[in-house]
Amino acid sequence: MAVADKINSTLRLVLYDGEDMETGKPIYKTKSFNNVKTDAIADQLLPIAEAVASLQERPLFNVQRNDSSELREA
Repeated sequence: MAVADKINSTLRLVLYDGEDMETGKPIYKTKSFNNVKTDAIADQLLPIAEAVASLQERPLFNVQRNDSSELREA
């Protein structure tokens, strides 16, 4: 049986940056924060993401979490 060990976690804020003048499609900018504790839960990360987003000029569109894992045999 294989086991996945989380080795890295990143918090990413997706900010709305307006619309493309030619296509009318939305434009998004991102801010990433590395070295997030791998054992942090969503209820802990969301208020932090919202607090950091309130310091930005652009409105918050989405919050993403990216985890990297290392797979090994149990």
